[in-house]
Amino acid sequence: MNATTRPLLQVQDLNTRFHTLDGVVNAVDGVDFEVYRGETLGLVGESGCGKSVTALSILQLLRCPPGEIQGKILFEGRNLLELDREGIRKIRGNDISMIFQEPMTSLNPVLRVGEQIAEAARLHKDMNRHESWHWAREMLRMVQIPGPGSRSRQYPHKFSGGMRQRAMIAMALSCNPRLILADEPTTALDVSIQAQVINLLARLQEEMKLSYLFIAHDLSVVEHINDRVAVMYLGRIVELATDKALYQNPLHPYSQALLAAVPVPDPEISRKKILLQGDVPSPMNPPTGCTFHTRCPECMDICSQEIPIFKNMGNEHWVACHLR
Repeated sequence: MNATTRPLLQVQDLNTRFHTLDGVVNAVDGVDFEVYRGETLGLVGESGCGKSVTALSILQLLRCPPGEIQGKILFEGRNLLELDREGIRKIRGNDISMIFQEPMTSLNPVLRVGEQIAEAARLHKDMNRHESWHWAREMLRMVQIPGPGSRSRQYPHKFSGGMRQRAMIAMALSCNPRLILADEPTTALDVSIQAQVINLLARLQEEMKLSYLFIAHDLSVVEHINDRVAVMYLGRIVELATDKALYQNPLHPYSQALLAAVPVPDPEISRKKILLQGDVPSPMNPPTGCTFHTRCPECMDICSQEIPIFKNMGNEHWVACHLR
């Protein structure tokens, strides 16, 4: 990405904390990244590493209190964290939309699918009821749902898993946003439907000039849609690189382990897998130094004592590791 290109979204030193009865949980700890116009930035890592909290923090969808968001979230140069409730409401759905992880729980079960899409159009595009329903049918047609006229009048339980996910995509696109936060949009789908949804998102990105922050825990899912990839572990980004650089030459042991977990048909390659020991530590009581050192197969004494600096290893390949 050209260094002179201005980012569409710029997250700087993002910290998201939750105050609980047992103490303070740092769900996101000093995260920095940019999303440029027309690109897809993949945000990957195991469950519980803070990916979804990062996306929810951008749109301030966390309940505060007990949540607390600090840092800067610049969208086209404007800090979203400085906006009041009405200001951020105008951004949600209109400029930045989110595709949630579980469509069955995200869609309202007692409202027709068309009404849920039309509601956003009436709110942000100043349409009347007739215009918004026509727009809802067009959005369902855009995401390739057959029979959009009749389907728009059905309830979510009448849709298959893949169709519900397409309906969520239609809802996210209904106000022509510039940035989509896609929170594991293919997790609950089988492999063939995953491929269809990924291809659909890629086509819509090209046609509508969209930017994506694509959250996933499986690197194989996003391999063909990402431009750059940020690897996250226990609330921190440990590696950031172009898609090609990360898949061909991962520098952080955690990135190497994630790639090694991707199934491959070659038995010679499978014998070289990296096996991580133990579970992800609790964010309420994270390890000192590098938070990955308790599971790292290449851990050194310094790893448990000092937090590694996020370094540029050349060609915009960044990594936070004492081995580099």
